[in-house]
Amino acid sequence: MSIRDVYIVDAVRTPIGKFGGALSSVRPDDLAAHVVKSLVDRTPDLDPARIDDVYFGDANGAGEDNRDVARMAVLLAGLPTSVPGVTVNRLCGSGLEAVIQAARAVALGDASVAIAGGVESMSRAPWVLQKPERAFPAGHQQLHSTTLGWRMTNPRMPAEWTVGLGEGAELVADKHGITREQQDAFALASHQKAAAAWGKGLYDGEVVPYGDVDLARDECIRDTTSIEALAKLKPSFRREGGTVTAGNASPLNDGAAALLLVDEEGLRETGREPLARIRASAVTGIEPQLFGLGPVEAVRRALEKSGRSFGDLTTFELNEAFAAQSLGCLAEWPELDPEIVNPRGGAIAIGHPLGASGARLAGSVAHQLAAAGSGTGLAALCIGVGQGLALVLER
Repeated sequence: MSIRDVYIVDAVRTPIGKFGGALSSVRPDDLAAHVVKSLVDRTPDLDPARIDDVYFGDANGAGEDNRDVARMAVLLAGLPTSVPGVTVNRLCGSGLEAVIQAARAVALGDASVAIAGGVESMSRAPWVLQKPERAFPAGHQQLHSTTLGWRMTNPRMPAEWTVGLGEGAELVADKHGITREQQDAFALASHQKAAAAWGKGLYDGEVVPYGDVDLARDECIRDTTSIEALAKLKPSFRREGGTVTAGNASPLNDGAAALLLVDEEGLRETGREPLARIRASAVTGIEPQLFGLGPVEAVRRALEKSGRSFGDLTTFELNEAFAAQSLGCLAEWPELDPEIVNPRGGAIAIGHPLGASGARLAGSVAHQLAAAGSGTGLAALCIGVGQGLALVLER
């Protein structure tokens, strides 16, 4: 059996909304359906019935995502009912995991045309009530938020593994001696690069606003923020000696992204030139409390599989869960030129809708490679509970 080349023909995403913001009234299944429909509409030569499968990442799934949001998106987008859909969950890496699984299916010949993407509405994530061990309890019951982080934690888990995400970022800062000032400077650069990219129209061919919602640009970008303003924010997680704040961490967000993946036959049917080709991927694990350093080994393995090195990269989209986490990873890649990382801004400014972020990163790399005309790009994320995921693209 021969392995087929896998091409990314197109990639779209919504503007990323802030928690409780412009997209908070939109259900996650509707967000997913919007990017799927937009992707299909942009390739009119492709018969939608030719889509072999739709893969979607979703970190929650407890509410209006309705367990299998990929299938919901297919139906709500008006695709033929013959098009199936599967939802995957690798927490923060779910959207990229969907891209990798779809690419694997195409490479192996299980699919010729596939859609991959991700969605999250952190605004609409429900509270859940754990079932009592006995019926009709007399006492009060606790609701658990499904927006982010640990819930209903297994008591057998070691306490050091179940620290909050913010404390995990603080641990990375401790490990690498990353200062508050360095984190704030990194965050400021994220906002400045994102604002500049929007100002230059670099996202115009990628972002598809949702319906009549008044949101044309990522909602969390702060054009006028400054080092002075960031320095005034109090630590969010460690009250004494903490360095991680709301200003140097990614916010809570709503959004969706989708990519069209094809083999050679599918490419001919689209009548389009591909943005990029998928080269290699890798996933790795790490101590859960050090989740922020998860990409370190995943990126090295993905590059090794692709036969490339850091010096071959022309762009690198690294998800900015926290400035401390991103800086910790960069410290462990001395061979990498930091100037090529997140050239159009990162998640601290753009936002991090968990299940969608990986697909956003992959799509952004593909569009950047297409704009450049050639090169090698990489997308990578840290993942809660200690994993890292990376994907290498080329053009």
